[in-house]
Parts: sequence; C-alpha cells; structure tokens
Amino acid sequence: MAGVISVPDAFATDLTPHRAQYRVKISVLSGQLNTELRTTESGYIATHVIKPKGIAKLRGGHMNVRSEFTTVADGVRPVRFHEIDTIRNDPETRIQFDWTTNQASGTVGSEDVLLQLDGVSHDNVSIQYELMHDLLNGGPSETYVLFDVDKMRVANVRNVGTREIETKAGNYEVVGIQHQKEGSSRVTTLWCAAELDYLPVLIEQHRNGKLNFRATMTHYTPG
Repeated sequence: MAGVISVPDAFATDLTPHRAQYRVKISVLSGQLNTELRTTESGYIATHVIKPKGIAKLRGGHMNVRSEFTTVADGVRPVRFHEIDTIRNDPETRIQFDWTTNQASGTVGSEDVLLQLDGVSHDNVSIQYELMHDLLNGGPSETYVLFDVDKMRVANVRNVGTREIETKAGNYEVVGIQHQKEGSSRVTTLWCAAELDYLPVLIEQHRNGKLNFRATMTHYTPG
C-alpha cells in the first residue's frame, strides 16, 4: 500500500467503536442510515442499514450491509462481507476473504464467485474504515483495490480539501476523501471529521456528475 506511512503495532491508532445515524437522500427518495462499529475478539464488525422514510416507504426496500474485519499496523483486512440491497435491486452478496490462500470466495445472487487476491483488497464497507484508519495513521494511499461483483477493481483516491460542515450532530472541520473505481461512473466522497477519528459526517455519491446519494449525520454515540 504505497503512500501510507508504516506505523508499528504498538503505536498504531485503533478505530473507535460507535453508533451513528444519518439523514439520507437517494435521488428524490429519503431515508435513514444507521451505522455501528463494534469490537469482537478478533477485530470489528461494521453494519450499515438504510431504511426508507416518508413516501419512499411506499416503494419498499431496504439495505443491510455487514462487514467483519481485523486491523493490523498498516490497515484493515476484511474477513466476511454480506449485503442485501432491495432498494437498488442488487443481488444478495456473500463474500469471505481468506488471507492464508489470498482468495475471496462466495456468492453474488445465484452465481458462485472465486477471485484471487493480489495484495490487500476491500469490500464496499471495509474501505471506509481503511480510509479512517489510514487518516489516523499517516494518511491514505492514492489507490486501493475493491471487490466488485466478479472481479477486483482499483479505486483511485484523492484529497479534495477541507471545509466546515454543520449537522444536527454538531459542527465539524472535515477533510474530503474521494474514491472512484476505475471504469465506474460513481464517485464517492467521505467528509471525515478528525474530532470523530475521521468518521464521515457527510457522505456523497455522484454518478455521471450528478448527485444521487447523500447521507448527513444527525446523531453520534461513541463506544
């Protein structure tokens, strides 16, 4: 992971367990995103759940994503990933990362998946915590590798500057970290607050230059 300052185990700053809520806009629909990061005996479990609200409830659908991962001095290592997304009608995804064989295996819908891992790779949730970990420990790399249905894709990362953001959870000085998979029209920007160990207080996703997803923090509870 070129570009990340290596930090010995004894001095690496760990992620902070927490719960957070966000107000969500998906195109013209609204909802609520609940996230939680908790520790386990071997690492962490992160869950992200989106539930529609208002008129969006009439359309039904929800998103429930769970990522289990461990941390080492130079970052995050995903172990298991499970995603159900009936909002976008994506196929259910179950992936297990085996770092002894360097393979990712599982299912995407009814299709079996087996991919060879060439170095550290991430799922769509663990990448957020990798970026948070790296911001706490020297700064993010310019590229990461992400799982994408039937192959691994390189994601390019760049710093888009700092700003102040006012939310219902408080006012924060944030840094914008943007990532985009090569060949994808989706660009995701995480506006991360150092005060919250670089947890995003605002998440935005643009597709073909148009904003189609925004999540703004409304509540944060550490521990």
